[in-house]
Amino acid sequence: MTSRKRKRDETTSKIPKKEGISSESCLNQPSDQSVHEVISYEPSTLPAIHYDPDTTEPISCSLKSLDELLSWKRKEASAFNVVTVPLASRYPPLHSSPRRTLVSHDMMGGYLEDRFIQGAEVETPYAFYHWEYIDIFNYFSHQMVTIPPAVWTNAAHKHGVLSIGTFITEWTDGAKTCEAFLVDEESYRAAADKLVQISYCYGFDGWLINIENVLSETAVKNAGPFLRYLTDQMHERVPGSVVIWYDSVLKNGSLTWQNELNDDNRIFFDACDGIFTNYNWTEQSLEWMKSYSAAEGRFADIYVGVDVFARGKVVGGQFETNKALELIRKYEFSTAIFAPGWVYECHDKADFRQNQDKFWSLLSDFLYIHRPSSSLPFISSFCQGFGKSMYWRGQVEMKRNWFNLHAQEIQPLYLSEKLNNDGWLRTRGCSEDAWNGGGSLIVEGMIPSGLSEVCARIFSVHVPLDARTFVSFIYKPPVGVKISLELKTIDGPLCTFEGMEEIASKSVLPEELADDNQLVKQFAQNCGRWTLDGWTSRCFLLKMTGCSLREVCIRVSRDEGDEDVSFNCRIGEIMLLDAESLQAPLQSVEGVCVNDVVWHTGALKGDGHTLKVLLNATLRWQYPAQQVRHFRIHWRHLRGPDPRIPSGPLTLIGRSYSNLYRMVELEVPDAPALIELVVEPVSREGFRVPEAQWGRRTLSYSSSENQSI
Repeated sequence: MTSRKRKRDETTSKIPKKEGISSESCLNQPSDQSVHEVISYEPSTLPAIHYDPDTTEPISCSLKSLDELLSWKRKEASAFNVVTVPLASRYPPLHSSPRRTLVSHDMMGGYLEDRFIQGAEVETPYAFYHWEYIDIFNYFSHQMVTIPPAVWTNAAHKHGVLSIGTFITEWTDGAKTCEAFLVDEESYRAAADKLVQISYCYGFDGWLINIENVLSETAVKNAGPFLRYLTDQMHERVPGSVVIWYDSVLKNGSLTWQNELNDDNRIFFDACDGIFTNYNWTEQSLEWMKSYSAAEGRFADIYVGVDVFARGKVVGGQFETNKALELIRKYEFSTAIFAPGWVYECHDKADFRQNQDKFWSLLSDFLYIHRPSSSLPFISSFCQGFGKSMYWRGQVEMKRNWFNLHAQEIQPLYLSEKLNNDGWLRTRGCSEDAWNGGGSLIVEGMIPSGLSEVCARIFSVHVPLDARTFVSFIYKPPVGVKISLELKTIDGPLCTFEGMEEIASKSVLPEELADDNQLVKQFAQNCGRWTLDGWTSRCFLLKMTGCSLREVCIRVSRDEGDEDVSFNCRIGEIMLLDAESLQAPLQSVEGVCVNDVVWHTGALKGDGHTLKVLLNATLRWQYPAQQVRHFRIHWRHLRGPDPRIPSGPLTLIGRSYSNLYRMVELEVPDAPALIELVVEPVSREGFRVPEAQWGRRTLSYSSSENQSI
């Protein structure tokens, strides 16, 4: 993140793409030597399609023409936009889900602040965080090839949700494009091969194919084979991927939206993984499809479209979208919810969280929770990928608005329940205070008279537990009530999921460990010093064999009396890890190198004569991704240009969520000088990595008038 606000620059797409990406190999930079640069204020030669032309920040992009698609090369792809989070397993698996939910994210043309891969300074961003309800996330724009920004795919993958791009042709220009690539088998295979290569390279999970223009006799004859070939190749190259067809063109080539699956569009449905119907369906459409022989056995592959903006003659929409879902689920179909960003676009941005939670709460009765599945450790500090400050262990690390979905952690269940006697219970995200990241979880409500306690289910997961599982729980205790952690587990042999039946779980109230317990001491030593500042930290040990974690709950009980008790509790972080991992050694960062250096000059200093020297450069390094939560990137001045000025302290530049970081407009001393660039890993558990194991690289630089120092 840089300190200035990013503004959408429409000139980005107008700057011609360079013929390659300059990325010097790390092998050319021995670890015991400093990199040297001679400052030159020449324009950047980095490809404008992948880097902001003003700041050289890495950005996500689309491909706008068939020529761009067919000329796409792996060596010219953006390393920054490659997904770093593998798709999590989930229960039930997608293929076993009888009713699925797809979200198509169409917002103001796409590639807004989310195009900045390393984040942006945004006061009120849009983010999606109800991942437990959906199965497929589609990033949609009206550019021909919409490649999902890696920030979205990484967030989806953490939750076991597929992320798919969009291939779209529209109107007169679209018809010309289709005539070109659907002219014969060689041409449509060439286009499909590129779509497969792009998905494989960047790490997302398939395509929505949206042909919204008339097709000639030849083009429509080849459309079905194109779709089948693309689907087969995607399945082979990207296991678990999907290709979905949008209901638009008919088998005779005419552009006539059907709002259902029928004989006129069946050939496309038969050639791929599913169909996304147009939005103007009626209950009669659903009745017809239910009895249609071609749909038999594939009801889950029919994604009945719902336009949240409620354009045209539709059922529901807006805050009545639940009316559409109620009918869709009545007939046992999947659904495709188009543009749920309506809650952001058409309402006060300051009320975004409130409106988003309201929208999904209204749909919750017709959505089906899936459980992300992973091995230990299981960790969440509830960060939604944005905030008013960046926190680390309850302290502000960077004080400014920020947005970066790479930082989004496993999301809890956002629930709203009414209890007897006017009691209620709700969970919501909040950016006013946090333990780690940009926000924390608020559990609030009212315990009515007649009830001694309430229980909020905040996670539904599938995590096999070790024989000894260490649990850390950090929260701010409320007044007048007691907070306890309740875990629900199931026996391991029952963990194979088939169908939708629920497996009975049992509650475990873990016993708290004392501060002088050896495990607690080891945990504290690994974490290093911290200041709780109102936060409470509790540690537990679970001894269980052959069990899996199914649910994490917060139990809130009254202190005394029987009157109504209101409460508001802030949860900072929950972590479960193998107790043996407390002894595991942490690795060192290796192979730090500096590439793609670009020099800028900044605003005039106070004396009115000297310009600031601004460094832009890419850092790369090696470190096992599965061991790290994020990296903290630092720099410090070592010497020069004035020999009387001593070396400076380490200064934090920002966070990276991959083994790659672009420094942007870093103000450094005038030439000649020597600086040090430092990469500090933060383990998944938040354990302190000794400074001797951080990665380092020195960079010396001079102007053309002086020598290196």
